Amino acid sequence: MDVLKSVGHYIKNTDLYLIVLSLLCTGYGMVLIYSATLNPVTWQDGSTRNLFVQGAAVVIGLGAFVIMSLIDLETMSGWWKIFVLGNIGLQMLLFTPLGIELNGQRAWLDLGVTSLQPGELGKLIFIFTLAAHISEIREHISEWRGLFVIGLHTLLMMGAVVISSGDTGMAIQYLMIAVIMLFAAGLSLKWLAIGGVLGIISVPVLWNFVLQGYQITRILVLFDPSIDPEVSRQTTYGKIAIGSGQISGQGLTQGTMTQMQRVPENQTDYIFSVAGEELGLIGCMLIILLLTLLILRLLYISYRASTSFSALLAVGVAGMFLFQTFMNIFMNVGLLPVMGLTLPFFSYGGTSVVTMYAALGIAAGVRMREKPSWLQ
Repeated sequence: MDVLKSVGHYIKNTDLYLIVLSLLCTGYGMVLIYSATLNPVTWQDGSTRNLFVQGAAVVIGLGAFVIMSLIDLETMSGWWKIFVLGNIGLQMLLFTPLGIELNGQRAWLDLGVTSLQPGELGKLIFIFTLAAHISEIREHISEWRGLFVIGLHTLLMMGAVVISSGDTGMAIQYLMIAVIMLFAAGLSLKWLAIGGVLGIISVPVLWNFVLQGYQITRILVLFDPSIDPEVSRQTTYGKIAIGSGQISGQGLTQGTMTQMQRVPENQTDYIFSVAGEELGLIGCMLIILLLTLLILRLLYISYRASTSFSALLAVGVAGMFLFQTFMNIFMNVGLLPVMGLTLPFFSYGGTSVVTMYAALGIAAGVRMREKPSWLQ
């Protein structure tokens, strides 16, 4: 009875909107994954296993949601420097025998029964440490010294991700999460403008000394696919798939490009193209609607938070979802280069799904600890 009472108390106090919206997203995503991995010859090969893995990730993710919502991260915020070092160490594990290469990138840890992408888990740690760091120096956030140490914090983690895995797309996510959190913390627009100008000025340096050849090619083929037809194939076919679906789509499991596997790995980065081809504009708009509602709920939680640290936690999670959704969809329609960014809750991938649920758990914890309205 005590267990049932505790469960009932938790359900009463947690944010059910986050749970319902995330389950709707993952349910919809599993339907798309099923179609994307369905073998048109056997009509089952691949899909059953993928659905089992994704389903198991959802169950684990819900457990992570509950655990993270019950942890009062504010009590540990004073230890943020230790967590920064731990996060760097987590990324450096890719240099150990545990590090393995999947899909041409050494960005995974082999844990035996499963694999783990340190960059994904590291995003949550980064949101926590940056929220604590910003809260600690918030009064000086618009002074150059305060901004310098926050910038150093961000660049340190970006560097750890790039050096360990070469995953530039993941590093950009860390940067954009930091920008969104700084904006929410009240950073002067002057500094954001200066940062934008410096970013533009640094493009030649990045182009000539940082970006690797294949990354430059991915950018160039957006403007001229003939530069490398093989590299541009995924983007080109993805756009064709989305466009061919028109308003209502060709029908679930009936998409020509999807069922012929013309778009490589369309169950992960290009799951949006599956929705576009088979369910049309209606299917795509439903994805955008669900994720928009989820992000708005996270921003609402941030607005209602009882402390600046809690507010920044929720904003960081919202920023992660917003940037990743924006980048993935734009990547699918050919407006941005392929960067290996999954569509939250929809793309196939156990690490990504568990990370997303854990992130929502952090936000749910903020919601559970907010001040009653009469105290605000």
